[in-house]
Amino acid sequence: MQTGEMETAHGILQYEIREDSIILTGYRGRDITLAVPERIEEKPVTVVGKKTFLGAKELQQVNLPGSVTEIQDWAFACCSALRALILPRKTLVVGQGILKDCFRLQQILTVSGEGILSVAPDDITGPEAEISRLLAAVMGSLDAFYLFEPLAAGSQSWLEQWDARMQSLMAQADEEGFSKMLLCGEEDYGSKENNLDYYIEQRRRFKVRLAMLRLMNDIGLAPDTKEELLSYLRAHTKGESSEETWKVVLEEYGDERAYYQFLLDNGCIHDGNFSAVLEDMGEHHTEMKAFLMNARSAQPKMEDAFAALAFDL
Repeated sequence: MQTGEMETAHGILQYEIREDSIILTGYRGRDITLAVPERIEEKPVTVVGKKTFLGAKELQQVNLPGSVTEIQDWAFACCSALRALILPRKTLVVGQGILKDCFRLQQILTVSGEGILSVAPDDITGPEAEISRLLAAVMGSLDAFYLFEPLAAGSQSWLEQWDARMQSLMAQADEEGFSKMLLCGEEDYGSKENNLDYYIEQRRRFKVRLAMLRLMNDIGLAPDTKEELLSYLRAHTKGESSEETWKVVLEEYGDERAYYQFLLDNGCIHDGNFSAVLEDMGEHHTEMKAFLMNARSAQPKMEDAFAALAFDL
């Protein structure tokens, strides 16, 4: 078996040489962005081998060339900083757990031809960006391996299957799985995870994240499904009996304006809870507090809007 190594900007890529192709076998280094070449030693790179990038904690973006046809088990598992993966837009043979515990993964982009992305993933907008975020969620939030189809991603059928999986998760009872977790001893006895109230809150937070993801990437989203998701978020915002919608935004997206604008636009921050929202923010997130106050002052209050409507009548 012939093996070799290739230098990257800040690391080493290891590979095996087959008769007519290259299989990647390992990586060590501190690259943040890595573009795998289409050819090494004049042979096409066709396989990302088992555990090739396992635990590469610096990697934030990996670009795979159009020559790749297979990604084997756990190829990118535990890449804790990975945010974007660029793949060729074609049918791939994919092993298990290829993106396991890649908790920061936000985009899986698919590119035709050689798989070269001419702009940064963050600069991509429109339907392509929305599909990339929904495809990333397939391997994360949805846990739906069967939807990891780069060639089909974004098609009407694929979006319908995505939404069907999402709706099944949203419909699950909040306490579902708690008893099984206790019986199986999946958590340490006496830990907060063994508390039913805590468990339910985490389940609701998961649903909030999932609903916001779909609503903020609403390509092909049916109107009735959209309203169901919005109703769920409004039912769990500040001032309701449970406040997971507001908690997720404040605690997990504390300085990301898009999420506060989303809450404003969709009735999750309103006149009835505005003061409580600002109080929760305390001395932190001053820029977002200023944004909310400016946004509110620029819009008529709800009662003023109703008064104007009554006057017109």
